Amino acid sequence: MRHGKKINHLGRTSSHRKAMLANMASSLIKHKRIVTTVAKAKSLRVYVEPLITKSKQPTTHNYRTVFAYLGDKVAVNELFTVVSEKVANRPGGYTRILKTGNRIGDNAEMAMIELVDFNEFFDGFQKDRKKSTTRRSRRSGTSASVSAPKPVAAVEEVQDAIVVEETPITDDSTDTASEASNEDNKA
Repeated sequence: MRHGKKINHLGRTSSHRKAMLANMASSLIKHKRIVTTVAKAKSLRVYVEPLITKSKQPTTHNYRTVFAYLGDKVAVNELFTVVSEKVANRPGGYTRILKTGNRIGDNAEMAMIELVDFNEFFDGFQKDRKKSTTRRSRRSGTSASVSAPKPVAAVEEVQDAIVVEETPITDDSTDTASEASNEDNKA
């Protein structure tokens, strides 16, 4: 029976688990997105979200508390400067877990955990989705008026935004060789 078993021990001792979560939290704060197993991602979410909440109030006590959990000055500085500005108006739910399939070697279920406010593509798609309004009519049998936006359109917008600059290719070695032969012919 699993009575009172709230913490997933992840097959590690307490000290190993705390060190692993601290390292993963530091990596998540620095890189804004990491790939790990689903079980570790769920444990990391519980570990890092209270730290992000503490970063909203930049007091000395909160700096020291977060540093005690992370043990990385660079990550603490990033959390209190960059991350806290982005999540200032968000009441919670700072992370998102996206399942990515199974790992090749041991078939472990993998996931990508990311900070919600740092994924511009996904947020842009959600904003486009919210902008589309559905027209509801009382006519019976017409459900064609309700349609969700297609993700293909969002991908096409991103592809249109990418500008490829084409420059003509000139071969400098042939130009200098032809100039040298012209000078020989003149002499």
